[in-house]
Amino acid sequence: MEAKQLLELEVRELIRARGLDPTGQPEEIRALVASAAAEYDARSMQAPLPMVEDMASTQQAVFDAVAGFGPLQPLLDDPEVEEIWINSPTQVFCARAGVTEMTNISLTAQQVSDLVEKMLKSSGRRLDLSSPFVDAALPDGSRLHVVIPDITSQHWAVNIRKFVVRAHKLHDLVRNNSLTAQAAAFLDAAVRAGLNILVSGATQAGKTTMLNCLSASIGPRERVITVEEIFELKIPQRDVVNMQCRQPNLEGIGEISLRRLVKEALRMRPDRIIVGEVREAEALDMLVAMNAGLAGMCSVHANSAHDALTKICTLPLLAGENISRDFVTPTVASCFDLVVHCARNPNGQRQVTEILSVGNRVEAGLIETAPVFRMQDHQLTFNPTGLMEHQKYAHAGIDIRSVLGEAA
Repeated sequence: MEAKQLLELEVRELIRARGLDPTGQPEEIRALVASAAAEYDARSMQAPLPMVEDMASTQQAVFDAVAGFGPLQPLLDDPEVEEIWINSPTQVFCARAGVTEMTNISLTAQQVSDLVEKMLKSSGRRLDLSSPFVDAALPDGSRLHVVIPDITSQHWAVNIRKFVVRAHKLHDLVRNNSLTAQAAAFLDAAVRAGLNILVSGATQAGKTTMLNCLSASIGPRERVITVEEIFELKIPQRDVVNMQCRQPNLEGIGEISLRRLVKEALRMRPDRIIVGEVREAEALDMLVAMNAGLAGMCSVHANSAHDALTKICTLPLLAGENISRDFVTPTVASCFDLVVHCARNPNGQRQVTEILSVGNRVEAGLIETAPVFRMQDHQLTFNPTGLMEHQKYAHAGIDIRSVLGEAA
């Protein structure tokens, strides 16, 4: 047995004997590891014990094993790593700055299951044969998704999407070359005026980051209610209530769906409602809320801004046979004002590629739209003919053309 393994066993015994909480008392655990390592090193000089070759790295590895998530902890601590996934115990990948790379980490099947169990401990969510999928949040806000056999063919599939905060406001996106200054000024004015915004894009395109940055432009006196499957949004306002879904218990009851949360949010006196991601019939409840005059934002998976509108017109139909497209399409046209489409380039750079203005008219089942900003020659360019004057700007005392002119 290696020195690290022996030292880890000793530290675990000391933790149990002293009744320490590895996750809740990290500083005490780190001091305990240092003390135990120094004592072990002294003993190894006189007894037939494996020598500690690199004291600093051994102490860190032991600390990660008892207080962190073992071999994955260095990746979780690396600010450049955005996502980690395990296809099999010997295939551990990560995405660094949007680029995929295979790591040199090799685990055992038991280590993978032990790590997942440790990650789920703080979430209260479960994973077993009757519930082979799990979505949970880690203490640092990272999102965990796990699928187990026999849904997967052989190995546990684990995804950890880290919450890497690189942008808090729209001007941060400008600094990161994800948005032009003129487009940022336009979106800031749109949020302040209370326009309803749909954020679209593929997985890892930056939709949640965009929602967070847009929410920073919400007035400080507004009450914001957010609903999500798993907590990911970080809203800077003071008057905020965040809600997330809940899985059913072992008896199969107690589930709280996203659709239920949207309905409950309407009873909480919101000025704004933000739905982290619209996937199913909750789209109908979101439309009903916006149609009642409530300002809102949400995101949806889509390949383009137009595809996002088409999808948001289709999802409410999942609510039941009594919901028709003749009702949904005009409602979408009257509710949403803008679609902001995000995309990720092959080099990992995330950019806003289109901002689409949504009109109120519907002809032959198609909603009137016009691009306010669109990508031309790899640059997000303002399109003056696409700017639809909105009464919400005037109501908020905003001259949108002046805002665009000053930011140009």
